[in-house]
Amino acid sequence: YPSEFLMQKITEDNQIPVHLRVSVSLQYVAGLKGNALVEFFHGNIAEVENEELRHLMWSSVLFYKTPNVEVMACVLLSTKAIYFLLDDSFIHADEHQSDFWNKENSDCENSSFHLSCCFVLKLNDLQSVNVGLFDQYFRITGHSADHIVTCLTRDSYNTHTFIQQLMAVLSLLARTPSPEPVDKDFYSEFGSKNTGKMENYELIHSSRVKFIYPNEEEIGDLAFLVAEKMDGLTNLQSLNILLYVLAFQVNHVEGSAQNTSSLQPKTLILTSSDLFLFDEDYISYPLPEFAKEPPKRDKYQLVDGRRIRDLDRVLMGYQTYPQALTFVFDDVQNQDLMQNLTLDHFGE
Repeated sequence: YPSEFLMQKITEDNQIPVHLRVSVSLQYVAGLKGNALVEFFHGNIAEVENEELRHLMWSSVLFYKTPNVEVMACVLLSTKAIYFLLDDSFIHADEHQSDFWNKENSDCENSSFHLSCCFVLKLNDLQSVNVGLFDQYFRITGHSADHIVTCLTRDSYNTHTFIQQLMAVLSLLARTPSPEPVDKDFYSEFGSKNTGKMENYELIHSSRVKFIYPNEEEIGDLAFLVAEKMDGLTNLQSLNILLYVLAFQVNHVEGSAQNTSSLQPKTLILTSSDLFLFDEDYISYPLPEFAKEPPKRDKYQLVDGRRIRDLDRVLMGYQTYPQALTFVFDDVQNQDLMQNLTLDHFGE
């Protein structure tokens, strides 16, 4: 340890997404390569001497206690824990959550010393992993509200790779087996085992951590919600969700020293007739077992919806990934008139 392949893989993965800004301290981490990166992990982050760094990923993260603050993090998976190396500005982003983050080191602010706080989730405390629709994000759940984190990878490949690595690391954990019944009868002997059981898209790993995947009902619920927003003019049977993707809406901020643009996280849903933007709650659903009341907001909140037939043109930027798309719609004053004419004269 570490193998040549692992060193190369971690070095390749250590790249901050170009569209997201991070603090100087995280830029320093992103500049480390190979051995320097592994030494940095053991010298500054690892809690136990004999743990091994297995995977590195840059991702936006959300915490259950601060559901409105999305922050950039370097996610490090070792054989003992998952470490979230966070931007130091996050600590001050939400003043109401001062009890959640320890502010002991605030006296270092004015020095040239750059801070990062590290959130640690031990693998032994891990209870379940919920994978989001189309592998765009995943939520890691521990034993309390402080231990629920969603990684918004916005990339099915990154999600899949992390889940595979996590399963491999969990397989190394020696957990005490579930107590067996004293009197073994035929049914308990040959009935369902606790290991590798597939039930309602729920995979129970040998470490007893649940991996929960979305089933068809979630897509059905989403299609029903979208149909509701379309004023019921569409037959639910013929409504197909063609694309579900976590994206950013670009809002240009004018009047500043340089015309900057802020990125607002949005869920884009494309059907055969419409394009929708939703604000989605990625952290509160499904409800954790200890939750005493439902979340304050719905899982999906409609922000904007336009008909594809009103789409005039799509402008594409020439920059590399992530690609910027601008949708230009015709400004139709009375949309209902067109829809009603279609229904009266050409529909049933």
